[in-house]
Parts: sequence; structure tokens; C-alpha cells
Amino acid sequence: MPRTGLSALAIWLIAAVSTAQTPGTAGSNRVAILAEARALVDAGRPTTAIEKLTRLDAGDDPLVAELLGVAYYHANDPGKAIETLTPVVARLDAASLAGREAVQVLGLSHFLAGHLAESIPYLEQTRKLVPDDIKLAYTLGMAYAQTRQPAKAREAFARTFRIEPESAAAHLLAGQMMNRLELEDLAEAELQQAIKMDPKLPEAHYILAQIAIFRSRLDEALSLLRDELAINPAHAMALYRVGEVYSRQLKWDEAIAVLQQSLWMNPYFSGPYILLGRAYSKTGQPAAAEEMLRRAIEYDPNNKSAHYLLGQLLQQTGRSEEAKREFAIAERLQGDIKQ
Repeated sequence: MPRTGLSALAIWLIAAVSTAQTPGTAGSNRVAILAEARALVDAGRPTTAIEKLTRLDAGDDPLVAELLGVAYYHANDPGKAIETLTPVVARLDAASLAGREAVQVLGLSHFLAGHLAESIPYLEQTRKLVPDDIKLAYTLGMAYAQTRQPAKAREAFARTFRIEPESAAAHLLAGQMMNRLELEDLAEAELQQAIKMDPKLPEAHYILAQIAIFRSRLDEALSLLRDELAINPAHAMALYRVGEVYSRQLKWDEAIAVLQQSLWMNPYFSGPYILLGRAYSKTGQPAAAEEMLRRAIEYDPNNKSAHYLLGQLLQQTGRSEEAKREFAIAERLQGDIKQ
């Protein structure tokens, strides 16, 4: 969240307080504490700022409450930020530094707390003030998507990446983001529109294929992956996914060929090695299977599937002590995942 410069805010605070009460020691002390608390927040020490601000009466002073809410936000306590800022935001001048900051922090706090619908009005108000802030546009896009407002989400994501909201690229970006959020129905609609507008748009067929694989529509996925590879034959992940589909269809020879192609494009990803280990094992090639699984572990030592499959292979080839070690590692990694 953008932070207001200390000097500008301190000058504004002094002016605001001087018009609100008769000058005196108490008022001067309050201004000093507010300025010090702001400096602490800006320095990444919000907990210390909270300790100082709670000595003041936040209920009678909206400026104290505003800064206290900001400090709670920066202390990763969005619930307390919301609780503190909600009663006071209407008491602040909407055009002031504190008023604008309160609205922004309320929007971000609601978003972090999972109150997506509640976050949107505050974030929209803030966007009017900083229309070119890409982080804010991204946050709004995520909130719109998760509240199932795809057109607004697409516009926000397009703003984030500075592209035309009604372009094929914008539909692709929106589909990618929605797929990440597991909103597959919305993602499919955006991606299909992207392909309709530009049939040769890279990545669109691939993401649709990922959704089809997730839903076990394997023939559809294979067709989409072939469409993607026709556009970009060097797409290592598309080749890997083709190998995954063939593996799930038990077409081991076809899987081996395409997984090897995937490795030629990207030899540093463990996924193809694991599938190749399984495919070689299924086709009676234990030495090749072991080599692939050990390569997978080399690139991803914490992959429990690779250790487990290697343990199975070693057990099948009579190397029980080595197998026990691999099974033990897989079990430990499984425990780490559950924790």
C-alpha cells in the first residue's frame, strides 16, 4: 500500500489539530505521538506504533483511530483494522490524506480478511484516485472474479497489464487468472472467447486443456493440446501434458516419446522424469525407470511421488534396504505436507 510521506502528513496533522482544539500541552503531545507513530509505521514497526497510539483516546479523535487502523493493517491484523476504521471513516474528510488512506486500508483489509464483496466499494473509490496503480487493479480484479463479475474482472486485469479490455489478450489473461482461482466455468468462457477472436493466440488452448484434464475429459484435452502445439511446437508444458494424458490412457509408448520431447525443451522440470519413470517401469525397462526417477529427485528432492515410485521400483528389483530408505523419505515428506 502506498504510504504518505511523513513531512506532508505531519504538517496536515498539525493544521487539523490546531483548528479542532485550543493549543496546549496535551494537543502538542498528541501531535507528537501521531507523528512518531506514523514514522514507526513507515519504518516497518507497526506493533510499536500501536502501543503508542493506544495511550491516546481513539474514540474522541478520528485521526488517532485512522492511524491506529493503518497500524493494525501493517501489523497483519486486518480484522482489527476493519474494527477500528469502520466507525471513523465517515468522520474523516474524504479528500484529506487520512480520509483517502482510511478508505484504501479498509478495502485492502476486507480483501485480506476474505470479505470480497465488502472490499470492492472501498477499492473502487481508491482506484479513482490512483487509476494507474497496477497492484490495486490486480487486487480489484481478483475481488471481481471471486464475486463472479467476469467483465469487471477482465477490465481490471487488462488495466494491470495495460492492454485493451475487449481484446483477445484480455480474455486470455482473465481466463488464466480465473483458472488459478478454480473458477473453471468462468475461465472456459473467457478462453473460448479469446480463441474465437484470435484462433492462433498462444496459451489459450493449453489452459483450456488443463481444465479438461482436471475434469477427466482426456480426448478433449488431447485435441486442445495438439492445437496449442500447432501454434507453438516447442511448448514444453504442452508436451508434458500430452504425456500425462497418454499415461492416464495407459498408452505408455506414446507417452515415452512425447515426454522425451518435453525434456528436450525443458530438462529442469521433474514432472516428465516422474512420468517417464512410471512409463519405463510399465514397459519392462527398470534401469531406464530408475534413471528417470533419480533425475526427478535430483531436480526436486522433496517430491514424495518420485521417492515413493523409486521405492516401489527398488523393491520390485530386490533392493529392499534401498527401497526402505526411499519409502521412509516419502512418508516423511507426506507428513510435512499434512502439517
